[in-house]
Amino acid sequence: MGNLSALLPLLLFMGAMVAVGFWVRRIQEQSGSGFIRSYFIGNRSLGGFVLAMTTVATYSSVSSFVGGPGMAWQIGFGWIYMAVVQVTAIFLVLGIFGKRVALLSRRFDAVTVVDIIRERFRSDTLAALAAFIIVLFFCATMTAQFVGGAKLFAAVTGYSYELGLLLFGLTVVLYTAIGGFRAVAITDTCCALVMMVGIVLLLYYVLQAGGGYGQIMATLHADHPEMFEPLSFGKMPLGLYLTQWLLVGICTIALPQSVVRGISYKDTQGLHHAMLIGTVVVGFMNIGVNFTGILAHGVLTGELASYGGVDNIIPTTIVTVMPPALVGLAIIGPLSASISTISGLLIVASSALVKDVYLHARQKQGREVSDARLRFLSVASTALIGVLVFCMAVTPPSLIWIINMFAFGGLETAFFWVLLLGLYWRGANKVGALAAMAGGTAVYVLPMLGKVLLLITQAPWAEGFAATLAWSPFGLHRIILGLTVSLLCFLIGSRLGRPQDKETLEIFFPSR
Repeated sequence: MGNLSALLPLLLFMGAMVAVGFWVRRIQEQSGSGFIRSYFIGNRSLGGFVLAMTTVATYSSVSSFVGGPGMAWQIGFGWIYMAVVQVTAIFLVLGIFGKRVALLSRRFDAVTVVDIIRERFRSDTLAALAAFIIVLFFCATMTAQFVGGAKLFAAVTGYSYELGLLLFGLTVVLYTAIGGFRAVAITDTCCALVMMVGIVLLLYYVLQAGGGYGQIMATLHADHPEMFEPLSFGKMPLGLYLTQWLLVGICTIALPQSVVRGISYKDTQGLHHAMLIGTVVVGFMNIGVNFTGILAHGVLTGELASYGGVDNIIPTTIVTVMPPALVGLAIIGPLSASISTISGLLIVASSALVKDVYLHARQKQGREVSDARLRFLSVASTALIGVLVFCMAVTPPSLIWIINMFAFGGLETAFFWVLLLGLYWRGANKVGALAAMAGGTAVYVLPMLGKVLLLITQAPWAEGFAATLAWSPFGLHRIILGLTVSLLCFLIGSRLGRPQDKETLEIFFPSR
């Protein structure tokens, strides 16, 4: 039998999210502004606080609150030393791309990251490839969020995984489809605030249940001295530090769901406020939740296998230490991370299909598309992608943080050099960008293709072939090879390809 007292706060929260979607939809209809700008970037009207919170909430995910702290429980402070690089993520993405993207988007009325890429390189092929990659890897990320959220729901409330999947799946698809970007931004802000409250509550009760900070630390020093070592006696090799600093730190500046936030803010003052607020908030959440995972050793003293794996550490901790009346409030925090990430990805994926592919093709043919038709297609595509991901999550995979990191790495490999060099190097051209995006992404996903081939054929030769495709130097994460190949392709392609036309360069690099 499920815990109804844990379910009710969650239902109220989800109901409020849907209400926000309807409220934003009504305001948008009364404003009379163009549907595309209103639905996909909120009329470029976000203030500093909302911009910070929506960027933080979209960057954070359920793996940050479930898989990450579970790994911290297993490994120790080495995991925090590795994860602390995430504190710089919001500052970097808004500092490097925020103002640049905002100025350019206003110069030629861009609404999406793909708009900027198309305008910079004058290539519909590159834009279509970018849109395809966004939808592909976003579906993988959203599947991980659905699975993580539903697993947490089932573990904490006692109700079924399928019910949890249905409840928050319907909620996030509904309010995102109805309200668009502005509804996502407002609900993201609520979610980020709830996440922080949830972390504080869980930390307090973990310390209380474990006998206090001093007692927990003394126990860890006695039983798990390796947890205080940066390399955790071999569990945290230097190669893992390097690749994770790239995956969740430096390269996150190129994630399309984060870069698009630069198109949506109102003024420079708001951008600066968002950079400061976002850095403080993501630092508090990231360090706080992983530190709580380590302290959970004061409560969960058994072997990892007895709890069902790293993804179950935080759900088990919540059920163990929290009073029954507060369990419902505690799970809203990590579920908010799942909901906010899904909503942010849904709106960008929808814009990739409707704005970047369909609308552009119609405009190129000289055919007008009414706001009513765009509204229908946008809502329908958002709902369709949500339903597709929901169906993929019905049979849950394990280790959601690995799925999340795979999708992160794919997006970063595809967009890092294309955006960075495209927006800051005059010598970048269409051939270089296309070669970088296609070549880097292909190299990154080759191991996955090898596994699929092995699964289909079951042939002896396929096993060796799959192992060859999965090769990576020094055992490092595949993103190292993907980024290296992408950069080489970009430089060689830019050298061999035709230089960018002067009119485009004048837009992106004006002489005055």
